[in-house]
Amino acid sequence: MSTGELGKVKEFYRSTLGLDVRDGQMGTLELHITDSIPVLIYLKSNHEPATFTVLNFPVESVDATVNDLMGKRVQFEQYSYEYLKTDEKGIFRGEGPVIACFKDPGGNILSVMEKA
Repeated sequence: MSTGELGKVKEFYRSTLGLDVRDGQMGTLELHITDSIPVLIYLKSNHEPATFTVLNFPVESVDATVNDLMGKRVQFEQYSYEYLKTDEKGIFRGEGPVIACFKDPGGNILSVMEKA
């Protein structure tokens, strides 16, 4: 996953999301997520965020996680499409998993998804 700003992204994943972030080789970052291989984040001078979700974090309760992250000033995306409508907090409760999307400082779309 690329970013245009490693410092802000490192702080976000470490302090806001509470993840294990390590310095990688050649100026990269590694996200160490439980039961997963490390996710590589690298600096890209012409970074453009993806228009789709790049990381999904399974959680026990999307409501509790959204409340916690909102307290850390994370803003959740609002969607109003035919098959994807979120509530006032940015939580989708339609067919499929309960999910809420937000962006990291590089503009990459992330989500918290309730475990089935």
